[in-house]
Amino acid sequence: MTIQVFGHKSPDTDSTGSPIVWAWYLTEVAGQAAKPVLLGEPNTEAAFMLSRWGLDKPAIIADVEAGAPVVIVDTNNPAELPASVNDADIRQIIDHHALIGGLKTKGPIDITLRPLACTATIMVDLMGDDAARMPEAIKGAALTCILSDTLEFRSPTTTDHDRAVAEKLAADLGIDIPAYAAEMFAAKSDVSSFSDAELLRMDSKEYNVDGKEFRVSVLETTAPKVLLDRKDSLMASMVDVAKEDGADQVLLFVIDILNEEATLLVPNDLVKTVAEKSFGASVSGDTVVLPGIMSRKKQIIPNLKV
Repeated sequence: MTIQVFGHKSPDTDSTGSPIVWAWYLTEVAGQAAKPVLLGEPNTEAAFMLSRWGLDKPAIIADVEAGAPVVIVDTNNPAELPASVNDADIRQIIDHHALIGGLKTKGPIDITLRPLACTATIMVDLMGDDAARMPEAIKGAALTCILSDTLEFRSPTTTDHDRAVAEKLAADLGIDIPAYAAEMFAAKSDVSSFSDAELLRMDSKEYNVDGKEFRVSVLETTAPKVLLDRKDSLMASMVDVAKEDGADQVLLFVIDILNEEATLLVPNDLVKTVAEKSFGASVSGDTVVLPGIMSRKKQIIPNLKV
């Protein structure tokens, strides 16, 4: 059976590109038939990556069949994976997030979790000398993933190794990183066609903090005003999104890539308390600017308090 390679729900660039990269490696180098699949529509930056490098959009699946061989990348959290994932035959996990627990495998498997900014960086490392065999489109996907997850090396999750791998890929491709990253971020910032609910779910993850269920959403952009101009309707939509998703509250952080800060929307006293206790912020209105906050994984989630 063909191995399905997938990342998390609400696929960002890394969860779109890394399955493509690893399915290529499994098929072309390791000799194992594999295909990338997605657990939802890719975001605008991921769609730009597919178009820019002439890559087919992977099929979108709702669940996995019992016994189906799968490789999981860019997550190890069952809440971000298909409902029947534990009935599948999980062959491998490649990730750069904290170990959550809850996945069950049919036997011993190959698990790689490394403290790097991007799954694609880990994949290039795992390929070793075979990384040189990657076609331009696969190298382009890997580069895009790294630049996305590091916000062009601005994110505090960035390591020297992520930067080195990205610079090597860019040199191989003849790509100017600042110019290419500007194209990526422009695509990411074009959210005009999305509804408020779609924006709140676009790059979001579920977390329990002291008994409260939060959907923690981040929108990374070079044009924060476009999103903040929709502040009132976004806050109104939070009520329905939270109810539909079984959450107590949606937390929306608008990440200003160029100014390296986040704006948290503050629709009620609960979020005001979260802002004050988590980030030492002083909240006087329905938004609060958090200087230097860029990373959900490293700066937002570990600090959340209610």
